[in-house]
Amino acid sequence: MKDSQILSTFAERRAPRVPRQPAPVLVFDACQAGVILRAVLYVEAVIAVGLMYVAATPVDWLWRVALVTAGALPATLLWLVVGCGLKQRLARLAWPVQMGAGVVLGALAGLYACGTLALLGAADRPPWLACACTGALLATGLVAGLMWRVRGRTPAATTARLAELQSRIRPHFLFNTLNSAIALVRDEPAKAEAVLEDLSDLFRHALADRQDSATLRQEIELARRYLEIEQVRFGKRLRVEWSLDERADGARLPPLILQPLVENAVKHGVEPSAQGAQVRISTRARGQMALIKVTNTVPAGQGEAGHGIALNNVRDRLRLLHDLQGGFRTALVNDVYQARIEVPLSP
Repeated sequence: MKDSQILSTFAERRAPRVPRQPAPVLVFDACQAGVILRAVLYVEAVIAVGLMYVAATPVDWLWRVALVTAGALPATLLWLVVGCGLKQRLARLAWPVQMGAGVVLGALAGLYACGTLALLGAADRPPWLACACTGALLATGLVAGLMWRVRGRTPAATTARLAELQSRIRPHFLFNTLNSAIALVRDEPAKAEAVLEDLSDLFRHALADRQDSATLRQEIELARRYLEIEQVRFGKRLRVEWSLDERADGARLPPLILQPLVENAVKHGVEPSAQGAQVRISTRARGQMALIKVTNTVPAGQGEAGHGIALNNVRDRLRLLHDLQGGFRTALVNDVYQARIEVPLSP
């Protein structure tokens, strides 16, 4: 090979990777159920406190709150609907522009509230300027809260990601898996090769650049590979049962979120018991939600709670991805431990 070709090849290998273009950050995301609930409660709280200054009696205060709510609530919902409808267009803009758009829409919503109260006969001379300023001020608080939520999401997601990588692919698991493969190399080389392939897939998924979410089908496949590895280690002591609903396969989950639940089931159900345990993974589509359950039998008297690091990891990551629409619960009933995840189905 010529020197120029060698230098060219070396330069290609040493060439830095082209950085990815950052994904557009959507600040003014009013389509989330949690955002809608918080916006309505925030506006109502401000109205209720503000009217305390002018109300003479508690009854008068309740009457004023009800009257102002008749104009403010439709305006707030209109602000949220318009913001949701403009979601895709706003996502292309810089975040200061998104915040400005939210404030302007808030001022228009304030004017709408004033007009509604005028139609109801509650104001002979509507204070248009005051209503617009109030709407803009309330919208500023709401958009600032959304901005704080977006800024807080990235470091929280990174922290959760690092904690997940540290706790999921642990050195003792690698050690046990390699020992299992070594024991199979001479007598069952094909099975040893399958174990190492599964282990390679697990590490590739854990260490590769990941998106914010994965499909339930992908998570099930990863959990299946993990259990196949552990099946070699525990043999008949690990009894796995699957009950899967294909309608739930498209639900979005944080990457590598099922494995810690399955790993906990093996660690606390199979390892402490000479008879082993049964691990059951089930998925089901119910209405607009997907239900995922991971259950395992627990040896009698050994159902004490652990540190809960993995469970807190799962709960935090679900909250980051789905906010109030996602749910995570655990329970121990009659020596059967259940972890239940509930997430919305993808449209």
